[in-house]
Amino acid sequence: MNRPVVLCGLGRVGWRVFESLRAAGWPTVVVDAQIAPDDPRLAGVVVVPGDCRRTELLEQAGVKDAHAVVIVTSDDLVNIATALHVRRMNPTARVVVRMFNQNLIARLAGAVKNTVALSVSALVAPVLALTAVSGDTIGAFKVDDGPRQVSELRIADGSHWVGWRISALATECDVLPLVYISQRGETQLLHAIQRDIPLTAGDRLVVCGSPPAIRKLQEQGRGELWPGVQWAGAIHRWLRTVRRTLREVDLSVKIITPVLFITLLASTLIFHYGLGAAWGDGLYQTVSVIATGGELHGEDKPEWAKVFLSVLKLAGAALVAGFTAILTNYLLRARLGGALEMRRVPDSGHVIVCGLGNIGYRVVEELTAMGERVVAIDKAKEGPLLETVRRKGVPAFVGDATVLEMLRQVHAATAKAVIAATSSELVNLEIALLVRELNPKQRVVVRLIDPQFAEAVREAADIRNAISAPALAAPAFAAAVYGDRVQTLVSSAGRTLVVVDLIVNSPDDHLNGASVRALALDYCLLPIALGLRDPASLRGYRLKVGDKLTVVAELADYERLLRQHPPPAIHRVEVLTYPLTAKEVLVPLLQTQRHCSREEAETVVQGGPFVLAEALTYGQARELLEQLEREKITARLV
Repeated sequence: MNRPVVLCGLGRVGWRVFESLRAAGWPTVVVDAQIAPDDPRLAGVVVVPGDCRRTELLEQAGVKDAHAVVIVTSDDLVNIATALHVRRMNPTARVVVRMFNQNLIARLAGAVKNTVALSVSALVAPVLALTAVSGDTIGAFKVDDGPRQVSELRIADGSHWVGWRISALATECDVLPLVYISQRGETQLLHAIQRDIPLTAGDRLVVCGSPPAIRKLQEQGRGELWPGVQWAGAIHRWLRTVRRTLREVDLSVKIITPVLFITLLASTLIFHYGLGAAWGDGLYQTVSVIATGGELHGEDKPEWAKVFLSVLKLAGAALVAGFTAILTNYLLRARLGGALEMRRVPDSGHVIVCGLGNIGYRVVEELTAMGERVVAIDKAKEGPLLETVRRKGVPAFVGDATVLEMLRQVHAATAKAVIAATSSELVNLEIALLVRELNPKQRVVVRLIDPQFAEAVREAADIRNAISAPALAAPAFAAAVYGDRVQTLVSSAGRTLVVVDLIVNSPDDHLNGASVRALALDYCLLPIALGLRDPASLRGYRLKVGDKLTVVAELADYERLLRQHPPPAIHRVEVLTYPLTAKEVLVPLLQTQRHCSREEAETVVQGGPFVLAEALTYGQARELLEQLEREKITARLV
């Protein structure tokens, strides 16, 4: 990390990116137009005040010798212009650009080499969605078989998990423990976690797993289950639809509609019983007389029938005209549209998204992709994303989510979760407090900007899921400095973990042929996924060209792997005793390790305790030892 990282822009996101880079150990140079060089937070940091688009300032900041340049101002044009200047000045530096325009994100990275364009909304939305569905989330990423999230489980008094061993909990919920923090503050990471430790109140456990697994873990830990969606069964669904639609219809429509249908029924009965017409003919003649005022054909009718037909014509004309006028007026006032939207709101088990800005819209996309029932509320009647959301089949209401009646109409009290994602911190906090008034136990996810304010809301207002968007997105910008393979950074207990894809690009790649188990032990990596393979099946697997292994590691260990620092090969494995049935396993192993003939290997094996292999790394030695143990061979690692 001798070459510096140049950071352009110290806004709300920029400050958090600066802290993430400093936590990762990167020497940083800051360029910003409104920066105060004497700011105590920048002690020991090179500061260049001014417009980051100016070439002379970029040269002064050392862009030509920089490892990477991170551009995070709040103006897309400034960011793009700076990125192009940087690429012209330093063709090899990695450029990380913050973008608001969604159409430019992928296209800019494709047009300008070695450039990564990131969007705060795209980074924050998956975490907000996963938090709403599954509980506390501190990170999210994707592997080939779906999304993964990193969540922190706090063991409270009376929790279901008190007394459970970490290994049993991991097996029960299908999660991978990443960090264990005891109530005394002792921290264990990745392979160092003692899985037979029983959990006690006050402990914290950071785990990684699929959203359903994390949800199960969190819900059992709280000892409660969220209510299910009450849309099961076609009869129940249609009865609810009819009831709610009728409740929204105007009184005048409710009166004239049954009058019209009673008239049709009475006339049909008279035609059938009084004039001997068939049921179908009676209904047809009734509709013909009412709709067109036409005459009946056939033989002469009795006098009473003529009087009846005259009255029917007059009544029918009045009813049809009145029904048409009233119904048209009702539809013109768009009441039916509101009724149809309202009928699609589930009784419970749905997720409510308040605010359809960039983040809110992406949250809706994430939730619908996860198969969740979603209801959206936006204050702007002409919002550009409102109709787009409706075309996705999501009920979207124009209204103020800070009005209690609006929240009641969308059943906020019985929803699975409510996400306050408007652009105003004050409005989001107000929504959260109103929802808690409806249901004190409701899960509320609040989008905030200031990380200190978010922490205060979590502690003082007991809103655990108050999330600072800049603080959440900043680690991804810092992670992008390492390369395309880094997915995100996760901070816990003062330690920084990196989620990274290790890709075997060619036969000459240093990872080609490497044992996953040995690699994990030598560099303290925790494998998460290899394509669609189960991590439990990776024992003994050797990487080949085209493989993508997703792992979690501390930053320092990932740096060792990135720089290809070889682990010390100072270990050996000695075989002490073995059953006779294991001889056929030992001889080929000894041939491979010592590169000798079968006869020489058999002589060594029969001679008693012997050194099976030496000059091994710790990972290689442990992997060999585990293989011997499976064959009931007694051996030791020296």
